[in-house]
Amino acid sequence: MKVGVPKEIKTHEYRVGLTPGAVREYVAAGHSVAVETNAGAGIGASDEEYRKAGATLLGSAREVFGSSEMIVKVKEPQPSEWTQLRENQILFTYLHLAPDPEQANGLLKSGCTAIAYETVTDANGGLPLLAPMSEVAGRLSIEAASAALKRYAGGRGLLVGGVPGVQPARIVVIGGGVVGTHAARMAVGLGAEVTMLDRSIARLRQLDELFDGRVRTRFSTIEAVEEEVFAADVVVGAVLIPGASAPRLVSRKMLSAMRKGAVIVDVAIDQGGCFETSRPTTHAEPTYEIDGVIHYCVANMPGAVPLTSSHALNNATLPFGLALANKGFAAVLENHHLRAGLNVYGGRLTYKAVAESLGLPYSPIVQAAA
Repeated sequence: MKVGVPKEIKTHEYRVGLTPGAVREYVAAGHSVAVETNAGAGIGASDEEYRKAGATLLGSAREVFGSSEMIVKVKEPQPSEWTQLRENQILFTYLHLAPDPEQANGLLKSGCTAIAYETVTDANGGLPLLAPMSEVAGRLSIEAASAALKRYAGGRGLLVGGVPGVQPARIVVIGGGVVGTHAARMAVGLGAEVTMLDRSIARLRQLDELFDGRVRTRFSTIEAVEEEVFAADVVVGAVLIPGASAPRLVSRKMLSAMRKGAVIVDVAIDQGGCFETSRPTTHAEPTYEIDGVIHYCVANMPGAVPLTSSHALNNATLPFGLALANKGFAAVLENHHLRAGLNVYGGRLTYKAVAESLGLPYSPIVQAAA
């Protein structure tokens, strides 16, 4: 198969769809790989490294899209990219369609086959292609909160871990999944006082054992969320419903009762955000303030550490990408984990939660492929 890797164009996005090492794997499997010039610059991978790996270097994204049967990216296609997609061309990347009707319509009109990293599953019921970036984003959330808490950034002027005799920051993590767990790990490591909320008692038990009592756990109710958010210095939104829009758990009214200079980090912003006042920001302008509360809502947090992120992502996506390259759409029909990743096919939405979030018709894969 002819595989294409365009340079990412989202603001301050430095990751790359395939590293030189991953290109070698595709080439060794008998596929050809076209890489846009300077696609790997953000991770320090030169065009020469890609040539040595067996890739063909092309001078523009248009050439890459036009010559490839499958496009491998990191972030969702931007308007100038989805207009270059064509019927039956495979797109393998993060999509996050639920809060993005414009992108969804663009993909539907293109006729492409769009497989979303974030909804591919594994044998354990997990999301293996979302997990590595969730790990990165969870850890970065505490770094971002620490920076935003500084007085010159508009925050409370609080050191996350405190010092002897002075109370550390009180950090509340809403959601006990991969993002929340890694956020808590970083926060505890810095010496913060950490509380985690989740609606699964079983998961709360696991977290209690994992952190050996160093993290407070609470069952997530409206009352519990209010109590914790009002007392928090930092709130990390780490809630995920696969494919669907994130639930809004903190209202504007609740925000007004928070501590002035407190910080919100909404890691769920890719799926619309779990705070009513959230809106996507970029690494160029990561924060804004509402009612005295600092909001950090960068929609591509792992893009800030592209070397770590690109290799972690490629480690996870490689077997699935090779399966698609080896068998094309047949791989989707044969592998139910890949089939869970199929969001768009033949001008139809094939992932139920996405269709419901967008208020558009849902076509099961059997119906869409008929």
